[in-house]
Amino acid sequence: MIALKENDRTKKTTRPHILIMEDDLNVAKGLKMILEEQGYEVELQGTGIGAMDAIGKYDYDLLMADLHLPDIDGMQVVKRAKETKPDTGVIVMTGYATSSLAVDAMKLGAHDFIAKPFTEEQIKTAIKDALDFNASKTSQENLSLLDSEENKSIQKREVLNVLNRTSEDENFWLHLMENGSAALAEYTLTSEAKAAIASGDLQWINENIGELTQKQLMFIYKRLEREAW
Repeated sequence: MIALKENDRTKKTTRPHILIMEDDLNVAKGLKMILEEQGYEVELQGTGIGAMDAIGKYDYDLLMADLHLPDIDGMQVVKRAKETKPDTGVIVMTGYATSSLAVDAMKLGAHDFIAKPFTEEQIKTAIKDALDFNASKTSQENLSLLDSEENKSIQKREVLNVLNRTSEDENFWLHLMENGSAALAEYTLTSEAKAAIASGDLQWINENIGELTQKQLMFIYKRLEREAW
């Protein structure tokens, strides 16, 4: 079991403070090493109960949450974190990523999800994007709280712009395939819309955006093929 050291918990720091909830000790230590090299303050918890206890006592800028834990469902921890500390960013990590799982995590308030195995660059990009998002309080956060016809129109236009671009720009297509929603920072999209595109959630897209052309469907089909493989 991975546990926090008492003296680590009480440190005063102005650096971004990240809690990693991961029961695989090798993965947890590898992430900790990478993130500390980037200048982050990092703490580890190997169980959901331990993570919820830490979240209840201390403030974190970001929670890196594995969903498959030895004691409880990681989704419970994500939900608790967003309910009690809504300003804490959340990135979900899982080796069992599916479209529905990604969207469920976004609905609970997660900023992003990363499917294992991930690269060092993917994790660095995802963390920087999540921290920047929280710091700047961008229009994306406001959009997720609104339900006006204007914002629905914006979301539809932006999703279609992304899907059209995937069929025309191979570099963008590869970037989106490899980096998920982190590749969509320049678009005015809610977290839920980002997750749907990145995970290939055709049901969500059809329900919220409408039917797609064959050109727009190309990326979705390729993304789902890769997940199945």
